[in-house]
Amino acid sequence: MASTFWQVEPSFTPYVPFLPTLLLVRILTLRHYGLYRLRGAFRYSDDLLGAFKGVSLGCIYGFVTLLFFHRGILDQPLFLSRVVFVCDWAIMLLLVVASRVLLRQAQSWVRSAGYGLIPAFVVGVGEEARVCIAEINESPRLGYKVLGVLTTDERTADVLDTIEDVPVIGTFDDLPELARALGIKEVLITDAQLHPRRIFNAMMNAGRKHHLNFRVVPSLFNCLPEKTQIEQLGSLPMIQLFRDPLSGVNRFLKRALDVVGAGLGLIVLSPLLALIAIAIRRESPGPIFYRQERVGMDGRTFQMLKFRSMYADATDEIHRRLMVETIKYPAHANRGTRGKPLYGKVFNDPRLTKVGKWIRRYSLDELPNLWNVLKGEMSLVGPRPPIPYEVAEYQDWHRARFNVRGGVTGLWQVSGRNRLTFEQMVRLDIYYIENWSLWLDIKILLRTIPVVLRGDNTY
Repeated sequence: MASTFWQVEPSFTPYVPFLPTLLLVRILTLRHYGLYRLRGAFRYSDDLLGAFKGVSLGCIYGFVTLLFFHRGILDQPLFLSRVVFVCDWAIMLLLVVASRVLLRQAQSWVRSAGYGLIPAFVVGVGEEARVCIAEINESPRLGYKVLGVLTTDERTADVLDTIEDVPVIGTFDDLPELARALGIKEVLITDAQLHPRRIFNAMMNAGRKHHLNFRVVPSLFNCLPEKTQIEQLGSLPMIQLFRDPLSGVNRFLKRALDVVGAGLGLIVLSPLLALIAIAIRRESPGPIFYRQERVGMDGRTFQMLKFRSMYADATDEIHRRLMVETIKYPAHANRGTRGKPLYGKVFNDPRLTKVGKWIRRYSLDELPNLWNVLKGEMSLVGPRPPIPYEVAEYQDWHRARFNVRGGVTGLWQVSGRNRLTFEQMVRLDIYYIENWSLWLDIKILLRTIPVVLRGDNTY
């Protein structure tokens, strides 16, 4: 560097145009390896490994960026010095590790003083529950504070008052209400008799505004869903439930496709979105957009955004009855003909406005879903998120649909849509989840275009 801080050494000048891009790449890679996350228990070894991976991957991506894009920015060849990259990697790693260690030291001190602790429930009253509570109480640096114990049956709740000086405040069925009332963020499950279906229902009933993380002791491992991750809580091994089945590069690629695709879609389609909004406003009184509660990944509910296609005073009673038939009595659920079946949709729905019929025919009412994609509540491709009263009729195997984020489009939409039975739809969704690839997402997106243009959503 020259004598003043803001002047750049001439030999380093060619690198300056790339600094914003390289900074963004570094931030994304460090975030991907959890180096901006401070909640919960931690181990220095995990932080050091994450720092090494994040910094190394960031340097590799930076090198590739310079290698492939410098010709379009600079008028002269760029000399890629190996010394610069090695020094950059070493200095960056040192700074990230040092800052992470200092942050963790400060965090441990704050937690020991009783601040910044995650409010948690322990489910179960056996020996595992006692060990779990004792470990947390003796190690405030783990970052948890147990506010109550929940039993899995009412008889035990009436007998016990406290476990390791923590009050028994109810049963697992009371979890959603108690969690909201006390601001609970983590649920530590120690009872091996708790069925996974009850865990799923508790997560869904907690609602979209209250995100709960579930962790269990390894003795429950044999009855758990596949989406788990083994972690450490002090000396206790714990298993975190409902992790994203896509990991590493695959998760990064899918999310990148979602963000880029949804962002470009909203920009490119903005004139069409404006025209639809004007048409809805002019035809009938009521809001332009319709927000409907849907069930997303792992049973977490969220507000799906759509264009309003019905009259403002329309009810969902017709659709409720139809979905019960569609899911439980498929032989009686066809609203079309044998040659052109129709499942899960109300034929000649009287609740639809004229504009609503048109935008539904071409699936234009679902374009605001792109906003849900940007927020991370949905993906461009995935199973269609159902309504909570539909989920109430699900069998256990149907819930495999919730292993990934719901999608704006999916394999069901491009394979027959409402001409397929509910069971056929679920099997297609499970096939998609088990055979996911970035290329499969791209193929489904490309196949969606002609389906939409043909108006295959006519009913």
